[in-house]
Amino acid sequence: MDDIRQLLLAAFDAEHREHLAAIRAALAEAEAGRHADWNDVFRRAHSLKGAARAVDLPAVEEVAHRLEALFDRVVQGRAGLDRATAGVVDLALDRIEGLVAGLPGNPEPEAPGDAIAALDACLSGAPIPQAKPGPAREPSPEPEPAAPRASDPAPPAHEAGIAYLRIASDQVEELSKAVHDLGAVLQGQEVVGAAVAGLESGARALRRSVDTVQGRTGEMVALARRLREAGDPAGAALDGFVDRVRRLDGDLRGVIRGISGLARVQSRSTGAVETALRRLRDDADRLLLVPAETVFGGYGRMVREIAREAGLPVEVRLHGLDLQVDRGLLQALKDPVLHALRNTISHGAESADARRNAGKPEALSVTLSVASKGSRLVVTVRDDGRGPDLARILETGRRQGLVPERAEPTPHEILDLVFAPGFSTAAAIDRIAGRGMGLSVVAEAARALRGQASLRPAEPHGTEVAITVPLSAARQPVLLVEASLRPGEAPQTFGLPSGAVAGLLRLSDRDLASVAGEPAARIKQGGRDVIVPLVPLASLLGSGVAPLPLHDGLVRAVLLRCGASLCAVAVDRLRDVRVLLVGPAPPLGGDPALMSGTVMLADETPSLVLDPDGLCARARVGGLVAAAPVAAPERRTRRVPTVLVVDDSITTRTLEKSILEAHGYRVFVCVDGQDALDRLRRDGPEVDLVVADVEMPRLDGFGLLQAVKADPGLTRLPVILMTSRGDPADIRRGLDLGADAYITKQKFDQRELLDTIGQLL
Repeated sequence: MDDIRQLLLAAFDAEHREHLAAIRAALAEAEAGRHADWNDVFRRAHSLKGAARAVDLPAVEEVAHRLEALFDRVVQGRAGLDRATAGVVDLALDRIEGLVAGLPGNPEPEAPGDAIAALDACLSGAPIPQAKPGPAREPSPEPEPAAPRASDPAPPAHEAGIAYLRIASDQVEELSKAVHDLGAVLQGQEVVGAAVAGLESGARALRRSVDTVQGRTGEMVALARRLREAGDPAGAALDGFVDRVRRLDGDLRGVIRGISGLARVQSRSTGAVETALRRLRDDADRLLLVPAETVFGGYGRMVREIAREAGLPVEVRLHGLDLQVDRGLLQALKDPVLHALRNTISHGAESADARRNAGKPEALSVTLSVASKGSRLVVTVRDDGRGPDLARILETGRRQGLVPERAEPTPHEILDLVFAPGFSTAAAIDRIAGRGMGLSVVAEAARALRGQASLRPAEPHGTEVAITVPLSAARQPVLLVEASLRPGEAPQTFGLPSGAVAGLLRLSDRDLASVAGEPAARIKQGGRDVIVPLVPLASLLGSGVAPLPLHDGLVRAVLLRCGASLCAVAVDRLRDVRVLLVGPAPPLGGDPALMSGTVMLADETPSLVLDPDGLCARARVGGLVAAAPVAAPERRTRRVPTVLVVDDSITTRTLEKSILEAHGYRVFVCVDGQDALDRLRRDGPEVDLVVADVEMPRLDGFGLLQAVKADPGLTRLPVILMTSRGDPADIRRGLDLGADAYITKQKFDQRELLDTIGQLL
C-alpha cells in the first residue's frame, strides 16, 4: 500500500505543479489585460481538490476548495479579480506549493491559516488580512562580505529536519563507475548462457540420432534371433549392441534433463542478476542526476515572498525545471541563481506609475529558465523591469577605478562591469542589495565551472542574466538509438540528450503524411493533430538521400524539441535511456554542428552524442528522403480485457490504472473526452469498456457518453461514469444518456468499481 501511495504522491506532485502553473499563467494574462480562460482555471481548482482528496491531503483540499469557490464566482460574473484578490490567489498557490514541498518532512501538514483567512475574506467581502511570510521560504540573508564558494553551497532551510550523510562527490562518482563496470563484466554471462544453450541443442541433436538408431532396434532384434537360431555367434554380439543402444538412450535422456535444468537455472539467475544490477545502476545514477526542480523549485515562492515583504506585485514563471542535470552542477549554481533572482527585485522593480507609463502590467515579471543547448546548460533569469542603466553603470565603473577616465568602452564592455567584485549601482545598502556581491558571485561560479555569465537588455523591456556552463564531464540521461548509415552496413549506436526528446514514435502507414513532397509524421501534440517533418538519421549524418527505415511494418522515430518547433528523426532501433558520463565531442571526424559529446557504452565502445539543434537545422534543408515506406498497420491481438480510463487528473488516472492493472486488466488512458473519442474511433475494437470522469476540458463525460452511444460502431461499448458530481440530477442525466453505471468519487470503493466492471464484461 505504501508503494501505491508513493506512486500517487509522485503523480500528484506533477499534477499540482501543472495546475498551479496554469492558474498563474491565467492570472498573468488577466493582469496584462488579455483574455484569461476562467472556466479552465475553475476546472483546475476543482481537479486539484479532487486529486488532493485522492492522496489524502486535507490541508491542500481545503485551500483548493476555497479557490474553486472563488473562481466559480468569477466564471459566473458575480465577482471580479482585482489586484488584491489576485494577490490572495498567489498567496494560496504559494502555500499549496509549500505544503507539497514539505511532505517528506511533514506528511500530514496543517492547513495554512493565512491563506484560508484571506480566501474566506475574499468570499465573504470582508477586509483581506495581511499575509505573514511563509515558513517554507528559501532563506534570504544578507550576503556575507566574502562571496561563498560556488562548489560548496549551503543546504536549503527546509532540509534542516532531515538526516543527511555527507559523502565526497568523487566517492559517489566512483560508486557509479563501479556499478557500470560491473554491468560490463556481467555481460560475460551472456556467453555462458549461449554456451549452455548450444550444449543443450547439441545434446538434443545427438538424441535425435540415437532415436533414429533406436527406431531400427526391432529389425536388429529379429536379425539377432535368426542368427542365434542359425548358431551364428554374431547374434549374441548384436543383442549386446541393442542393449547398449537402449542404455545409451536412457543415459542421454538423463544428460539432456540435467542440461535443460542447468539452462533454466542459469537463465533465472542471469535474469535476477540483471534485474538487481539495473536497480542498483539506476539507484547509483539517481545519486548524481536530479531534475532542476529539486534545487530551483522553491525559488518562485522565494521571489514572491521577497516581493510581498517589499510590497511589490510580481509574477514569477519557471521553465524547464524537469530537465535532468548532474546534482553537483545544480548545487554549484544554486547560490548564483539565487543572487540573480534577488537582483531582479532590487534593481528591476519600478514604481506603479513608471510601469504604467511604459505600457507594462502592474506586476514585475520574473522568469527563470533552465535549458540544455547542445553540450551546454543555460540558466537564464529575466525580468521586464527598468533594464540596465548604461550611463549609471559606466559612472560607477569610473568612480571605482574600473574604467580609465578617457576610455570609451562599448555597451558590451560596460555591461560586463556589473560582474566585478564589489560593484553596485544601488543608492543604499538594504537586505537584498547594495554590497555589490550578487552578480560577482554569478560570474565567479560560471568561471569555476568553465562557463560564462552575461548580462544584456531584454526585449522589449528589462534585463536578462544568462549563466552558460558546459555539460561535458557531467552525467546526463542519454537516449541510445541505432541507425545504419548505409545499406548493408551494421547499425551504429548514437546518443541524444533526453532533455531534447519530446517523445518516441512508432509510426504505421496511417501515421505518415506528405507535405510539399516531403515525408512527415502525423502525431498528437497538446490534444490536437500536428504534422512534423520526418527525416532518416542516416540522411542527416551525411550518408546521402536514404529511405525511411521500416521494420515490422513500422517506422521508429525520435521526436526532437528544437526551440518552439518539433522534428521526427527516423532510426532503425530505439534502445533505452541511460545515464552516462558525457565527454567532449571529438575534434575531428564529423560535422561539429551535429555533435555535442561522446559517451562510453557498457562494452567500452565509444558513441557520439548528437546535437538536437544541429539535426533539426539540417532537417529543414529538405530533400533528404529517398522514398516513404507503405505498410499496413499490424493489429495487436487482445489477450486480456482492455479498459479505457478517461480523466483530466493525472493522480486519478494513476490511481485507477494501478487498481485495474493489479487485477489483470490492460489499461489505456486519455486526458479528456475528445482525446478518448479520437482514441475510440481509431482503436475502438481494442477497447472493451470505458471508465470516464464528467468534469473535463474540451469534451466532458456527458458529451463523450452521448457521442459513443450515437456512433454505430461504439454504441454497444459499456461506459461507466465515475465522478465527484453526486447530485441526483447528474446521476439521472448520465443514466438517461446511456451510462451502464454511475459511481461517485466521494464514496469511492475500488471493490465497487471492480465488481461493476466484472459484471459488465
